[in-house]
Amino acid sequence: MKQLLIASTSTIHGSGYLEYLLDELRVFFKDCQTILFIPYARPGGVTHDEYTQKAREAFQKINKSLVGIHEFESAASAIQQADGIFTGGGNTFVLLAQLYKNNCIEALQEAINTGTPYLGTSAGSNICGLTINTTNDMPIVYPPSFRALALVPFNINPHYLDPIPNNTHMGETRETRIKEFHAYNTFPVIGLREGSWLEVKDKTILLKGTLDARIFEYNKEPYEVKSGTTLQHLN
Repeated sequence: MKQLLIASTSTIHGSGYLEYLLDELRVFFKDCQTILFIPYARPGGVTHDEYTQKAREAFQKINKSLVGIHEFESAASAIQQADGIFTGGGNTFVLLAQLYKNNCIEALQEAINTGTPYLGTSAGSNICGLTINTTNDMPIVYPPSFRALALVPFNINPHYLDPIPNNTHMGETRETRIKEFHAYNTFPVIGLREGSWLEVKDKTILLKGTLDARIFEYNKEPYEVKSGTTLQHLN
């Protein structure tokens, strides 16, 4: 049975790394002894070892061990053997390029589709959708494809922000950018606000957290859905 937590962010304002999700993660990873961490999304400033240590400290709070995928000779083999998997945030283009480079795409799809629990935050959530074309990140590298893991039948826009009334910023809003995406693509996009996540259990996709999500469907006006709404009908 497919099991995923697809979170907008790792850290909400005023809390520590993954702190707002720890109660969920304690249950979600209850049958896992060691979590495999994928730190590929950080292009600079933070090493893979440093990023892994930050995630390790969070998982120690729920009595789980964590090891970085970069510590293995074969990334694909590490995925195949993992009890559970966590992919952290950063730059989505960098993350996807590294996953392709290390032959991780098919390994991740197979592992997750056959029941390995998967947590994604930010960039790690972007890759759960059909493509990464609705990320907020700069394309600082060029992955072989924008196609992602396709673990859910839509795209995701983490850190979704609503337009701010009377704001003097003249650039495009998130809503405008997603509407531009729909000028060339027809599949839905979920705008996940900070502190919200999707819980996937087999074919059921449930919005969780304290905030609504904004749904963008092709040739339709965007609309809000409340926490507790199921979303598997979107495709």
